[in-house]
Amino acid sequence: METFVKTSIEDGIGQVVLSRPDKRNALTREMIRQLQAGFDTLAQNDSLRLVVLRAEGSVFCAGMDLGEMQDRANSEDGQAEWKKDSAVYASCLQTIFQIEVPTIAVMQGPTLAGGVGMVLACDFILASTESFFMLPEPARGITAAIVTPFLNFRVAPGVANHLLLSGERMNATRAFDVGLVYDAVALDDLSARTDKLVNAILTGSRSALAITKSHLQNCLPFNLEQQLMQSIKVSASARETQDAREGLAAFIEKRLPTWNPKG
Repeated sequence: METFVKTSIEDGIGQVVLSRPDKRNALTREMIRQLQAGFDTLAQNDSLRLVVLRAEGSVFCAGMDLGEMQDRANSEDGQAEWKKDSAVYASCLQTIFQIEVPTIAVMQGPTLAGGVGMVLACDFILASTESFFMLPEPARGITAAIVTPFLNFRVAPGVANHLLLSGERMNATRAFDVGLVYDAVALDDLSARTDKLVNAILTGSRSALAITKSHLQNCLPFNLEQQLMQSIKVSASARETQDAREGLAAFIEKRLPTWNPKG
């Protein structure tokens, strides 16, 4: 089996690296499972103090692998497979979000669609000024339903509306201004900025940090698990529509979609 996610730990610092740069780190079901397994493995290590999520290549993550999505659409049991994909993705984000140590996503480049959910599930996002966020799902005839609870957790409703409904890019500087990222720096300074944040976190007690993180999540005004269950249903149902099939085909065929006027 090919390895798409690399995991390591040294001096209490866990590293999880997306390693499919030739495909812009687009997420397959197997890659998502490897990502979740990496976080689960690190969580079992008693020496773990924090986790840094990175990616190889110039793009952090292009979102879901659309070739695999098209295969699902063309299969006889596509509806069931899409629901399974949504459940696997939601479970992975929940694992990242709920790991007891602090997590840092380091965005060296653009992050789209499903990749946005991954970084939002982390406690801190550090972004290079060359990076941007984008949720283009409506232009593909689908919705970023599973990303939505994590986006609402981080930013004001107006910002979430902008990303979810417009499909426009939000650059790292703007993302910093609206509180989506912890800091935005030049690409050449990203490694040093990451080290500075890591060292700051490591001054804290592991138990105190774990208690603080757990308390922060317990103080959320919503039940994440319930919202994710609802989001799985919304995501799967959106992928069953005529527009979803048309949007995916149009993107792969590099043409404009023809939407169903009745929705």
